[in-house]
Amino acid sequence: MIISPPRGSASNTQQTRRQWLTAAGASASVLAWPALAQTGANMGLITRRIPSSGEALPVVGLGSWITFNVGDDPRARDACTDVVRAFFEAGGRLIDSSPMYGSSQPVIGHALAQVGRPSTLFAAEKVWVGSAARGAAQMEASRGFWGVPRFDLMQVHNLLGWEEHLPRLFEMKARGQLRYVGISTSEGRRHAELERIMRTQRIDFVQLSLNLLDRDAEQKLLPLAQERGIAVLVNRPFRQGDLLDQLSRHKLPGWAADIGCDGWAQVALKYVVSHPGVTCAIPATSQVAHLRQNMGAARGRLPDAALRTRMARDVAAL
Repeated sequence: MIISPPRGSASNTQQTRRQWLTAAGASASVLAWPALAQTGANMGLITRRIPSSGEALPVVGLGSWITFNVGDDPRARDACTDVVRAFFEAGGRLIDSSPMYGSSQPVIGHALAQVGRPSTLFAAEKVWVGSAARGAAQMEASRGFWGVPRFDLMQVHNLLGWEEHLPRLFEMKARGQLRYVGISTSEGRRHAELERIMRTQRIDFVQLSLNLLDRDAEQKLLPLAQERGIAVLVNRPFRQGDLLDQLSRHKLPGWAADIGCDGWAQVALKYVVSHPGVTCAIPATSQVAHLRQNMGAARGRLPDAALRTRMARDVAAL
């Protein structure tokens, strides 16, 4: 199935992201790898289960780094609200933010208030301060910005002070003040330390970077997450937009049609979420048209192992 662009949503930026499908040549059938659940509650979106609980999440969520850092600009805030509204309308659940992301937290809170704070929200936040003593106040401030009774997931951002924070987060989880505990890193940094934490701590989630060009996490971290029963959130699936800027200069390969992709954004996301160790990718955007494209990657067929290998090889050769 080819997912068509929403009518009337094209823009110059949208056109940069989208190099429409070339005629598809003869192709072999591509099967999802592995078989994933699709539920009516998530509007047909492909989901993966959180290993520690069995709860299902759509494989595409929403990040907020840079794109939601718009301050008090009313038009920009309205644009972010439109993105959040479209996200929930498309069946999305997980929104991720951090105190590091400037005004993103209050902007998310404003958007949630405008759309009626959907009960399906999975709120993923981070603590980003050197000591656990100050972390409690920071997390409470974040909760106030979002306007939620509690966070579903609290992550130690970029491993900062993780030795102090994790015991407190485990205590909060035991008291029902949050549901899941995680840790995050980005841009391929500190993988050795991240691996050590994954092996020794009973965390529910890890967040890391993975995309068609940055694939180091596939070697050790993703197999370790599967072995240890840790859910994986993927940041920077577009390399903060640089990957899509690079790919947009090229026509889509014929195999893109086999997995229902109408643009490079869906190709990039389907590569990420088709790895069996990935739970959810969290691309960030401030445009509704891009949000709808991104959510399209959580529908239809996913590449199998052989096609993932070909995708990585073909993109590296561009």
